[in-house]
Amino acid sequence: MCGLAGIVSTNGAKIDAAIVDRMSNSLRHRGPDDEGSYVDGAVGLGFRRLSILDLSASGHQPMISDNGRYVLVYNGEIYNYIELRKELQDRGYRFRSSGDTEVLLNAYDAWGKDCLHKFNGMWAFIIYDTLKKVIFGSRDRFGVKPLYCYRSKEVMLFASEIKAILSSGYYSEGVNWRVASMFLIDQRLDTTDETFYAGITKVAAGSAFEMDLKGNYKEWKYWSLDDSADEKADEPASTFCELFEDAVRLRMRSDVPVGILLSGGLDSTSIICSMARIKNGVANNASDPVWAFSYMSPEFDEANYIQDTLKQTHARLVPLKLNGSDLLKKLSEYLWFQDEPVHTMTALIVYELVKLAADNGIKVLLAGSGADETIAGYPSSFPQYWATLLATDGFRRVQEEIRAFNKIHGGNSTEALGSLLTALLKNRLRSFAPYRSLSRWRWRRELSKHTWFSPDLLRSVPDQDLPCDLSLNTDLKRSVEQANLPLYLRIDDRNSMAHSVELRSPFMDYRLISYAFKLPANWKMRGPWNKFILRESMRGKIPESVRTRPDKMGFPFPTQKWLNDSLLEPIRDLLESQATRERGIYNLGLIKRDLDQKRIDELDSYSVFNILQFEAWCALSKGCRRQSL
Repeated sequence: MCGLAGIVSTNGAKIDAAIVDRMSNSLRHRGPDDEGSYVDGAVGLGFRRLSILDLSASGHQPMISDNGRYVLVYNGEIYNYIELRKELQDRGYRFRSSGDTEVLLNAYDAWGKDCLHKFNGMWAFIIYDTLKKVIFGSRDRFGVKPLYCYRSKEVMLFASEIKAILSSGYYSEGVNWRVASMFLIDQRLDTTDETFYAGITKVAAGSAFEMDLKGNYKEWKYWSLDDSADEKADEPASTFCELFEDAVRLRMRSDVPVGILLSGGLDSTSIICSMARIKNGVANNASDPVWAFSYMSPEFDEANYIQDTLKQTHARLVPLKLNGSDLLKKLSEYLWFQDEPVHTMTALIVYELVKLAADNGIKVLLAGSGADETIAGYPSSFPQYWATLLATDGFRRVQEEIRAFNKIHGGNSTEALGSLLTALLKNRLRSFAPYRSLSRWRWRRELSKHTWFSPDLLRSVPDQDLPCDLSLNTDLKRSVEQANLPLYLRIDDRNSMAHSVELRSPFMDYRLISYAFKLPANWKMRGPWNKFILRESMRGKIPESVRTRPDKMGFPFPTQKWLNDSLLEPIRDLLESQATRERGIYNLGLIKRDLDQKRIDELDSYSVFNILQFEAWCALSKGCRRQSL
């Protein structure tokens, strides 16, 4: 887990080594253990290393292949590197290091572009072929590891974080108001490969690219969820459990201490119980415990669930205590690491949790990221599940499922069924162009009710992509590729790298996700249960109180309380500032009137926090001051 930077001159000019160093130095937090650079004519590569595997100098990057042809900079982990090393040794390759970097480099030498299909891991890398004068790069299947790019008239820039591109001196554009308006008005973040900076984009998840020194760039998808199709599966629970346990085992490979971010929920509980079994060979062994880090808000008490898990695993819990003013004081610091705004204060809480882990000597953390988006963890997915059942199992089955859901979660079965049928009708009507136009008009009319923002900003919001398929797998695919997973993965990466900690997510193992997408809908949701396949596979392996827990919290936080108590006055001060007035995108008089007349829990707390964030981001970003709306 590290930071990389790359420059390719597209006009034949030689790269200035000082620029490469400046870019890589801006990523020091991602790799405080070692640094390196490579400059050869029109190509410059910079690197900062966080030592996780093979802590010796043998893992130094940029790494050059034994034949001198290839130069690699690489951020991430190839978890199955031990198995791949053996396969490469059988082909005659020799290794001078014990980590995964040299495995990746030799894999490319052996198999070329096809090496990507052999990797189980998270990665973003660039390889320079000094013979063909070609750059080859890739990002892992789901985009767990970041890679940004920007093309100016003179160069093509690549980096693990946006700040490295900004520090190059080549960036001269400003705010991407399409992205900013989506965020401020429609709460959409990271739904495309665009960023808050005009011209700076992400290399797409599951993609690879090639580029020559003339600037010819080609990018393609090497993997897609579309390759997974529904099929019958024998013993789904046991198969899923086996894949999950192996995903955890691979992600515990480390030459430094490994811990976990623990909530009282199903996902992190499943991981820590698996870690305890793998680490100790038995479920309870207090001599070498798993270190767990948790935030337990008094407003959302999950202590009973966590205590049940600690009793089973004998993990060592380190709790985090916070208040709203603590987070506010660190908002600018936090946004500097993130480079872009985030969705809620949960992101800041995880930032503090990772810092707590780092302060306790933990350099690798496991987390439950990805489970909700891949095996149906959100309550909002139940209508898609019922729609899928209606098409396959009929009306009566759907009625039974809705009644089972309402028995646990409450609600009226007749109303739920009516809402489902209405949604199906609207979905069918979207196949007609006049109805799609009407839907867009209605959506725009709803946007106009956001009276806190100027008409110009409202017009900058791009149209929503209305789904035309209500099936569960389509809903999950959208969650993986657009919302919400890309945002959460970005936040996880910056939160961990800010404190030089590597975050690993067993639920992001591509084998596990591919298998989940092949399962019928009723193995993802059933009756009142979300993530049904995980609940079944964890029978007898995690505390029953957690396995059968119907509610979902994650790392909950009392946003409205904090905004009203400790953050209200700073928000009012912000609205009075000259920079906010000159931004020209707010109806400040109306916002201040609403804040004076109402508590924030009666307002849109998301919009309040987003304005606070955006102004803090603008204060950090020179781009915001260069370009108006």
